[in-house]
Amino acid sequence: MNIAVKTFRPDRHPADTYEEILERDTRPVPDHLREGPVPDIGTEPVKIDRYIDPAFARAEEKHLWPHIWQMACREEEIPNPGDVSIYEVAGKSLLVTRQADGGIRAFHNSCLHRARKLATLPGCKNEFRCPYHGIAWNTDGSFKDNPIAWDFPQWEGKDVSLPEALVDTWGGFVFINFDRSAPPLASVLNPLQEHFERYDLENCYIDFHVQKLVPCNWKAAAEAFMESHHALTTHPQLLPYLADVNSQYDVLSDHVTRQFTAQMVPSPYVTREYTQQEIMQAMMGVGSRSRAAVEGPADDIQIPDGVSARAFVADMSRKTIGDEDGHDYSAASDAEMVDALLYNVFPNMSFWAGYMPKLFYRWRPNGNDHDTSIMDIYLLKRVPKGAARPKPAPVFEIGLEESVLEMGPHAGMSVGLAAVFEQDMANLPHVQSGMKASEIGVLNFGRYAEMRIRLMHQMIDRYMARSMAAAAS
Repeated sequence: MNIAVKTFRPDRHPADTYEEILERDTRPVPDHLREGPVPDIGTEPVKIDRYIDPAFARAEEKHLWPHIWQMACREEEIPNPGDVSIYEVAGKSLLVTRQADGGIRAFHNSCLHRARKLATLPGCKNEFRCPYHGIAWNTDGSFKDNPIAWDFPQWEGKDVSLPEALVDTWGGFVFINFDRSAPPLASVLNPLQEHFERYDLENCYIDFHVQKLVPCNWKAAAEAFMESHHALTTHPQLLPYLADVNSQYDVLSDHVTRQFTAQMVPSPYVTREYTQQEIMQAMMGVGSRSRAAVEGPADDIQIPDGVSARAFVADMSRKTIGDEDGHDYSAASDAEMVDALLYNVFPNMSFWAGYMPKLFYRWRPNGNDHDTSIMDIYLLKRVPKGAARPKPAPVFEIGLEESVLEMGPHAGMSVGLAAVFEQDMANLPHVQSGMKASEIGVLNFGRYAEMRIRLMHQMIDRYMARSMAAAAS
């Protein structure tokens, strides 16, 4: 009799791989969820100065942020001609504006006279009139009028339209790039477009949008959401139903990486064996994204004999979400109904795949302060079939000293999800201060589970070196 022998990889935890968990699912798994490329990113340490040195932040402002594609807003936030969303990053500001023909353009938010910001609040506008001296531009960026035109002979016969940034869209998101010669957005996102085609992102709406001011550098904030093995000590309540240290990490391109973490499967680090009923009840008690799939008290719901918690919750998700939005999820894989499927786009965006309500994260500097950053957390739900698109939830700001756990539920975030974010936030000020206290001056990332973080730093270096070389030529 032939007995299958499990082959262990020296760079992975010896527990079941994500691929092996997928093999037990009750529906066919789409090819894009299978393991992708795992290149050798190296094991070199990363200098802490990248997070704590103001000079490095100034270099990023000059040589990184002006040259990358960034998500500025959702299309639904500017549905009508004249609607404006203001996007700001690293001291730069754009007026992202819906045009009369339905297109979207982004104008630098700075008067060509004395550089005052033309607008400080979003909304629907019929012009961009500077509040300082009254010089105005049309919402297509063309010059409108100047009440002191007699004193501006230098503008006569000149094109004084507002300077623009590049704009493109995908999946209902609006992206900008300050570099007019940047490569096309599609080339940066690839293969995200193909992998997300079935998830109908363009027909989703913003259920909540929380914007948290975070007491650490933007890179440290992003890195807190780029691996799963911190759950062991940061999120111990998740371990009965989260396969954390045996997550799958892939590098699909220089710009697109991902991590897949199975849910309704216990962590390899749990200290005892859990029954399928206990796994489901643990998830119910925490109140994660999957909690919405199971209605009623956990004690009133019994998993049938021979059915796994993973299959049971996936089935409940298909029914509950289908009842809510009217779409058919009968063919969706278990993974797409319960797992954490995170795709990151360099350098500061994270898109969740699958059919559950989808999270989206964005990180960026808080103005010119290298010690604080802004994290945006969106939850997207699918527009109900045959119904009008719900209005997008407004942004809900949470300050530096305010708690996500206390404030998040006011924005529509579940208490369980808010508690998880609060646990992450509790680490970050001590990461920033700990880096300043470091004697060795470097960070040492893991070879496999943290390779995406190391690649992010390598890509930052490439972008900055390219920009510096162009500036020197």
